Amino acid sequence: MTAKLSDPIFHNEDAARAHFEALRWPDGRVCPHCGTVDNSVLLKGKSTRPGLYKCRDCRKPFTATLGTVYEKSHIPLHKWLLATHLMCASKKGISATQLHRELGFGSYRTAWFMAHRIREAMRPAGASEPMGGEGKTVEADETYYGKVAKPRMQTRDRGAFKGSRMGRGPANKNAVISLVERGGKVRSFHVDTANRATVEKIVAENIAKETRLHTDESHLYAKSKVPTLVAKHETVRHSADEYVRGDVHSNSVEGFFSVFKRGMRGVYQKCDEKHLHRYLAEYDFRFNHRAALGVNDTERTDAAITGTVGKRLTYHQTNGR
Repeated sequence: MTAKLSDPIFHNEDAARAHFEALRWPDGRVCPHCGTVDNSVLLKGKSTRPGLYKCRDCRKPFTATLGTVYEKSHIPLHKWLLATHLMCASKKGISATQLHRELGFGSYRTAWFMAHRIREAMRPAGASEPMGGEGKTVEADETYYGKVAKPRMQTRDRGAFKGSRMGRGPANKNAVISLVERGGKVRSFHVDTANRATVEKIVAENIAKETRLHTDESHLYAKSKVPTLVAKHETVRHSADEYVRGDVHSNSVEGFFSVFKRGMRGVYQKCDEKHLHRYLAEYDFRFNHRAALGVNDTERTDAAITGTVGKRLTYHQTNGR
């Protein structure tokens, strides 16, 4: 079932709190201080804020937002849930300016910081299992976006890149490497330089050895240790107008880059290098929870809300000043 914007969780604070508590504590209320399950009581004093509990074991008070990106936020929880839904339901994202208008915030900075905290919730927590496996295919490719904070020469093993016409090419742009398991999920990395050593490290740490790897003819893959790190490495020659040969192609990862770049250029328009990893997490998250994998807007939003637990992001950490 797809969530409707008229759902009470997006407009009523009690409904929003009950929904968040159900997602955070599906097996019973857990004290964030001592970990005790279902041994707390709701405080009901006249001056007590709603949703405040007290643990009977450690005697400490807590709310559902303690230890999440929502902690110490003055923004009502129902607006947090609505903003999360809007970001999850928009394939290419939603700008902080639009969040500012639609949620009625007093300043653009509030919406900007809120969006970054939601992106932080979308980032995967802990180690991830290797992608691919026997009988599976992973596509890999690199792209370049935006300007680096400090101009530098991007290099590759055969020499230095030079700037190209119409602003294309990697010169002084942020390098992004993405891996897409065909019919599955994506994993993206913002790297200082896209060179052979970086690519080898990413492939070795993120792709199972039994996997077929598909790339273009880039020397970053073909003339490195990458072919020895997977079961089979196959390429297509884009320079010769070859994009598909049998089932060999890199169309999945290029399709992901297409959505990413259209969103970054058309919705967000500008992104500082220090924030790019969170924007990548946002696009990875939506791709990994897309409709083609059987995930609807409601489930995608609930997954992002659940991801807020155990994460904090302060305004100082974003270097927003």
